[in-house]
Amino acid sequence: MKTVAIIGTFDTKGEEFAYVQKRFQELGIETFTIHCGVFDPLTMPDVSNAEVAAAVDIDMSVIVEKKDRAFATETMARGIEKLLPNLYANGRFDGVFSMGGSGGTSIATSGMRKLPIGVPKVMVSTMASGDVAPYVGTSDIAMFPSIVDVEGINSFSTTIFNNAIHAMAGMLEFARPQEEDAKPLVAATMFGVTTPAIQKAQAYLANKGYEVLVFHATGTGGKCMEALVNGGFIKGVLDLTTTEWCDEIVGGVLAAGPERCEAAALNGVPTVISVGALDMVNFGPWETVPEQFAQRNLYRHNPTVTLMRTTTEENKQIGETIASKINLSTGPCVCMLPLKGVSMIDAEGQPFWGPEEDTALFETLKSNISPDKATIIELDAHINDDEFAIAAAQKLIDLMEEN
Repeated sequence: MKTVAIIGTFDTKGEEFAYVQKRFQELGIETFTIHCGVFDPLTMPDVSNAEVAAAVDIDMSVIVEKKDRAFATETMARGIEKLLPNLYANGRFDGVFSMGGSGGTSIATSGMRKLPIGVPKVMVSTMASGDVAPYVGTSDIAMFPSIVDVEGINSFSTTIFNNAIHAMAGMLEFARPQEEDAKPLVAATMFGVTTPAIQKAQAYLANKGYEVLVFHATGTGGKCMEALVNGGFIKGVLDLTTTEWCDEIVGGVLAAGPERCEAAALNGVPTVISVGALDMVNFGPWETVPEQFAQRNLYRHNPTVTLMRTTTEENKQIGETIASKINLSTGPCVCMLPLKGVSMIDAEGQPFWGPEEDTALFETLKSNISPDKATIIELDAHINDDEFAIAAAQKLIDLMEEN
């Protein structure tokens, strides 16, 4: 029989969680309750709020005496973050469910994000219709908009609760069994303007017995890939599209954060890295481009995306940063440079064709990458040429087989 962990404030929302617990039990699912409220719960939980607080060395009396909501929420969030992965590792539950407003959502998802990808996670939240990035991060949390506040049992709220409950029940009941002959996983990064390269490399790797997970390098994509690498899922990384660094350094809207390119390096995962789409910074619709960039080389990619060509100086900065990440490598790494262009629109006759800018990028990488950390391979080809894509894929296979 499957077990669902229910995280909640069983003091202020005791009635709602009692309803949810009963519904799971009626469906034949065991429940494991975790109380993260400040005061005494309406029903006795399996894990008390004192145990949650103790996970981060805080006594509940301190939280009660402070009468500080922010402190209480932060403490419980840190406690759940530390406690939940341990409970899962010890086999206490198979999936996790919660409901709440901004505070309850913050607490529960702090723990959910620490669970492995694939563990069912459902969060019914008043915050689900807005920006959920702070709650979901790079995890696979299913966010359910509560529509009405999570306050009281009524015909409307119970409809939402039951939809979420049945979603969790379905995930638990129909969980996909682990494949015994699963292929080794390769992570690859792609942008629209590097799609031909990744498609060719993906087909080549698949033909050689590898399964390729392709991540759209839009900020979130890079973060998700890094998370899976850190989680130990990935055998090799084909990081052909490192464009997120343009947004991180220049100020675009699709940055992946300052830790991009670190996971594979620090975990010793075999990596082939390249310079895909390092010719462009991403913005929203044309009218949203910041005023200071109005006179730059801009390209309307589609109605919602405007691209800006990187300059020689920006490419030097980008090259220095990527080199610093490559120099963290603890495993085999190759940096491949396509000398005839780094994206679909960085080619002769195209709007971002820039041999001078590309040369600045290549030379910066060559002069800053430590020879004992990575090998540099230059190909007289465009990044989307079959020659380049197949060479990159085969080089990654070589690194994985040698590792």
